Amino acid sequence: MNSSDKQFEQRVRALYQEATQSIDPVTAGRLRAVRRTALEAATAHTSPHHRARVLLPVGALAAVALAALMTWQPSPQPQADGKPQVVAVTEQENEYLPPGADKADPGLYQNLDFYSWLAANDGSQAKR
Repeated sequence: MNSSDKQFEQRVRALYQEATQSIDPVTAGRLRAVRRTALEAATAHTSPHHRARVLLPVGALAAVALAALMTWQPSPQPQADGKPQVVAVTEQENEYLPPGADKADPGLYQNLDFYSWLAANDGSQAKR
């Protein structure tokens, strides 16, 4: 601070002291109430910043944990015969599916209309 700023500050302080001594009690009470309201508002505004500073690392940690859980997959447990359990389930599901086009007899695909007619009429023949 230079000397002109210090002089200005001293003059302002002296005027403030003089004004506070000549103020009436009603105005002083209103000023105190306004000051309390301003201080409460200032402390209320600092708490969200504090919460944000705390929640940001916690949120980041939760995101990392979620990403780790999503990417981590347990290895399949082997069965008694040494094959993994997942492969056995896949083989069981595949035995109910028709064979692929490369393994199937091409003659099956020539008579698709006959097979659909047979499937539709097979239920009605069994009822008789």
